[in-house]
Formats: sequence, structure tokens, C-alpha cells
Amino acid sequence: MGEVVEVNMSPVTKKGREAETPSMTRSPLPDSVPKTPKSPFVSRFMSTPLASPMKKAIISMQGYLEEVGHFTKLDPQDAWLPITESRNGNAYYSAFHTLCSGIGVQALVLPLAFKTLGHGGSYVFRLLSYGRCTPCGHGGSYVFRLLSYGRCTPCGEKLGKLLSLFPTMYLSGGTCVTLIMIGGGTMKIFFQILCGDACKVCPLSTVEWYVVFTCCAVVLAQLPNLNSIAGVSLIGAITAISYCTIIWVISISKTRPMAVSYDPQPQDTKFNVGRFFNIFNALGIIAFAFRGHNLVLEIQGTMPSSAKHPSRVPMWKGVKYAYVIIVMCLFPIAIGGYWAYGNLIPDGGMLRALQQYHGDDTSKFLLGLTSLIVVINSLSTFQIYAMPVFDNLEARYTSNRNKPCPWWLRSGFRAFFGCLAFFIAVALPFLPSLAGLLGGVALPITLAYPCFMWILIKKPQKYSGIWFLNWALGVMGMVLSVLVLSGAIWGMVTIGIEIHFFKPK
Repeated sequence: MGEVVEVNMSPVTKKGREAETPSMTRSPLPDSVPKTPKSPFVSRFMSTPLASPMKKAIISMQGYLEEVGHFTKLDPQDAWLPITESRNGNAYYSAFHTLCSGIGVQALVLPLAFKTLGHGGSYVFRLLSYGRCTPCGHGGSYVFRLLSYGRCTPCGEKLGKLLSLFPTMYLSGGTCVTLIMIGGGTMKIFFQILCGDACKVCPLSTVEWYVVFTCCAVVLAQLPNLNSIAGVSLIGAITAISYCTIIWVISISKTRPMAVSYDPQPQDTKFNVGRFFNIFNALGIIAFAFRGHNLVLEIQGTMPSSAKHPSRVPMWKGVKYAYVIIVMCLFPIAIGGYWAYGNLIPDGGMLRALQQYHGDDTSKFLLGLTSLIVVINSLSTFQIYAMPVFDNLEARYTSNRNKPCPWWLRSGFRAFFGCLAFFIAVALPFLPSLAGLLGGVALPITLAYPCFMWILIKKPQKYSGIWFLNWALGVMGMVLSVLVLSGAIWGMVTIGIEIHFFKPK
């Protein structure tokens, strides 16, 4: 009887299993794990109709384990951290976050790059930046944070983590500090436009407006995770598109200043050391304007991922449309701003130029509306750029205590970061003048680390064409970062910036 069952049922059972479980050929368990021998009783029982529900459950569980083991590679602590706590994102969330981080107040300084590079150079590098900052669509299956890049660099895990920690925290923290300055200062301008002469009786100082903005940002930062601020990012995207459009339309529709000029600046007429470093300082300004793509991995980490539905599909879908809109916003404001103001554009960018040259011949309604939406956008952008900092702070706690942060500690971390950013904004009010420096620090994460990461993960054949290409691109990214930083420092030394500690204007 046993032989009859074995002959009649084994082929059918084997074919049935192959048909029902196409992924059985790739087990999530290592090959070295010993397999449990099958019992004759188990074989007979599994071939009966009574075992059908059990087989379905086993097949479903095995498929789930394969997806978790081969595709998501989630650390159990990821479920406790703000970036990966909620993984129900979609293409719409991807577009909202990408637009909010990709279009911002940094776009208003783009015309400054034309002073040195001129039209042609700025167009070329801006196109290259746009092409590089568009995500490749195949990443993110294993890495959910830019900080995780450090483990994949050739420098080793500890040194690599340090090399990725500094620019990531510098980028997020520096952006939030800049947003406090711009948001608080614009709040002051909006209040002056709204109240008129009545504001002169007992006006708030700039520091006090920084406090108001920081308090609003910290209250809004109590939203628990990155997915929960999708609505905030949508508001930020709408306001960014709105004020970019308003500013460049007003600038080109009004009469240009009398002394506008497009001639090269005196120090840029000859190619010398100063000219060389000024070029890279301008490239740093453009890199600073495109810094939003450094949040791509964090955004993709909020999406579910499996074998049949990888997270790269909705991420790529949202990013494609988002970057079309980003280009439609950044190029007009850069080209139109330089056409309208030429070399007269102030260091504060397009918003300062609009108030300086067209404050008298533009309606108060438009000026007030522009200031209001800049404030709203600054509050919204603060949230998405602060999220990597919140995530890193909570990761320290969860890794040491092996439990999630309580709500009061999470709120304390966010209030602490808000206070720290406010202190730096008051102590270093000249920080917005360091746009080139900010852009240069973040360049390795953008241009170098992904190449090194690809080499270590994919392990291409040494000395092959693709191996040389990625190494060359990675080294060039590091060299470009050093040159941009050198150009920014050279500009500060030769041209000079007004440094005044604890004296915000």
C-alpha cells in the first residue's frame, strides 16, 4: 500500500507543488541549514484534501518569508523610527515629498550663479544636476537612509558612517537653520506689509520673529513619521510653485533697473586662480539649489516593497512627474531672474530683489501674498528636512534600549532640535551667504557614495568597464566636492562676507 501511494501520489504532489509555489526554488534559508527528513505519515496526510488549507498557509508564509528575506531586509528597529515607522506610502506621497524638498527657498538664489558662469555654463550644469538628481529607479530595496550609505563605502563601516553622518546632518540641520532665518525674516516683512505704520509703535525684533517661527515649526514637527506629513508636503509643494511663479512673473513684467548689466564682473574678466575658484563657488550654489534629491532614499523607505510590488515602481512614477514640475519652476526663475536684474541681483536672491527693486511699484496684496506663502513653504519644508535628524536621534535611543521612544521623549528630541537650530540661526546670521559651502558639503552623498555603494553591492568584475566607470565617477564626485568647497572658501576670503555673530538683521 505504501508503494502504491508513493508511485501514484509522488509525481502528482511534486508537480502540484511546483505549480503552486514557483518561488520554492529559491529558499530564504541558507544552504547550510539541514533539511528535516519527511515522514511517510506526513506525506500521506499532506496529499489528502484535509491538508489543503494547511498547504496554502505554508505556501503563503514561505512566500512572505522570501519577500522579507530577499527584498525588504528590514531591521526590526525600523518599525520604531520616524522614516520607516509607516510604510504605506504611494506615488502621490512620493511626488508631494519630492516637490516640497526639491522646490524651496534655495531656488531663489539660482540667478546668482549666472554672475560667474553666464548663461551657457549655468544651463549645462543645471541640466547635469537635474539628470543626476533624478533617482535611478532601482535603488532603495535594502537602504532606506542616506546614513546607510556609510556602510557601503570603501572606507569601512565606522569611518564610512562618520563620513555620511556629517554631511547628512549638516545638510538637514543647515537647511533647517536657513529656513528659520528666511521664514522668521519673511514673517517680519509680512507683518510690516499687513500693519503698515501701526507696526512701528512696538515692533518685534528679528530674534523674536525667529522664536515665533521656531515655535510653529516645533508644534508642526509633532507629527509622528514621514508618511504623516504627506499633507504638509503637498501644501509646501503648492506654495513653492506659487511663489516661484509669482516672483519671476513680476520680475520680468516690470521695468528692469536702470543700471542692469550682464557683463562679467571685473574679477571674472581674466582666467586666473580667482576666476577658477569663483566658477566652483557658482557650481556649489547650483548644487545647493538641487539638494532636495538627497532625501530620495528616505522617501522611498516609506513605501511597501515586495517581490511582486517593489517600492521603486511607485517611487519612480511619482518622481518623474515631480521633477518635470521642478524644472518648470527652477529654470524660469533662474533665467528670468538674471534677465530682470543681471549683476544687480543681491546676495539674498530673488525675494530680496523683488522687495528692493519693485517694492514701490507692486501692489501690497501681491507682496503680502508672496511673503505669506514663503512662510508657509518654509514651515512645510522644515518638516521633511528635519526628519532625518529626528530619525537619527531616535535610532540612538532604540539601539541602546531596544524599545521604541516614548511619546514624551520623541517630543523632547524634536523640541531640542528646534531650539538648537534657533540658537545657530541667532548665533550665525550670515549662514545664508554660505550657499556654495552648503552645496559642496553635500556633494559626496550625491555624486560619490552611490557609485561606491553600487560597486560593493553588485560586485562587478575588477578592472571591467563598468568597474572603472563607477570608480571614476566616484572619485570625480569627491574631487568636485573639494573644488566646490575650495571655491566657496576662496570667495569668502577674497570677496568677503559680513560676519556678525548674535546680531541678525
